[in-house]
Amino acid sequence: MTEARAALVINAFWPMVKAGFLYSIPLAVVSFIFGILIALAVALVRVIPVTGIFHRVLLGMVKFYVSAIRGTPMLVQLMVVFYGLPAIGITLDPLPTAVIGFSLNIGAYASETIRAAILSVPKGQWEAGFSIGMTYMQTFRRIIMPQAFRVSVPPLSNTFISLFKETSLASVVTITELFRVAQQIANASYDFLPVYIEAGLIYWVFCFFLFIVQAKLEKRLDRYVAK
Repeated sequence: MTEARAALVINAFWPMVKAGFLYSIPLAVVSFIFGILIALAVALVRVIPVTGIFHRVLLGMVKFYVSAIRGTPMLVQLMVVFYGLPAIGITLDPLPTAVIGFSLNIGAYASETIRAAILSVPKGQWEAGFSIGMTYMQTFRRIIMPQAFRVSVPPLSNTFISLFKETSLASVVTITELFRVAQQIANASYDFLPVYIEAGLIYWVFCFFLFIVQAKLEKRLDRYVAK
């Protein structure tokens, strides 16, 4: 590596790390929280027994939502929100645009994870709740959901880590997150390879620490369930 490239890599390090802490991680966290709320609502609509026409219509809507989101690239979804909404009179700043796009995407994918976790709980658990006089929602909240939560933690943790990496797509809506900063530095220096490799390594380091947090969370939940 030449002296100029070494200086470029050193000077690029802190701006990218700073952008990761200021934009990439907060964007992933906020989007994941909203996405999980959407996912939980969608999963409940799909697992609760159909009781009427309103529920049937709502079930059809959420199935269409999940199919549409899972069947289209996240990049397209972000572009539709950022460039499509102004066409109908709704103009959003880049950050809310990214949060909406990522949240809707996570909501669709995580809803399948949560739904599968709920369905994995044996039917006998439902019957046990009903036998002691609990309502459907009481049984779900006190018996089913804690067990489903433990089952869903590993895949949802992986979803969050994937979301953190996919925040790089926010660069297309002009958010100066980690990858956007890498693009700006590379474009200014006309030396793309070392900057993009460095960006990839920084993403990997962030994800490595997230893997550690995930492992500790799973161990703590294992101890809690064992009690």
